[in-house]
Amino acid sequence: MSMVDIDVSGDVFCSIVLETASTASYLKQGSSVTLVFKETEVSIGKNLTGLISLRNRFKATIKRIEKSDILTKVFLNYRDKEIVSIISTRSAQKLGLIIGDDVEWLVKTNEVSLLQEG
Repeated sequence: MSMVDIDVSGDVFCSIVLETASTASYLKQGSSVTLVFKETEVSIGKNLTGLISLRNRFKATIKRIEKSDILTKVFLNYRDKEIVSIISTRSAQKLGLIIGDDVEWLVKTNEVSLLQEG
């Protein structure tokens, strides 16, 4: 088992994988990988202060919101890339999310998977 840090344009993402650099060549330093996580694993925070246990915590801006009775799909602009978060509509309402809001999106380390490129 390994804890892997991945630099993405200066932001460091963290992933826990079951392999090591000696058993998987894509885990060697300098290798290119693709990060993968489910939209339902992306949490949103607004006006967060203090420390939390989630290591993958990044700033973004809300660019679009699609609400239904139970779930809300929030489209985020993160470094000119689109990140999508699916949260409960109750949570979206409690946060008072609106287009243009500056928020943080978070993903637990064990929910980030790595795919070997090439």
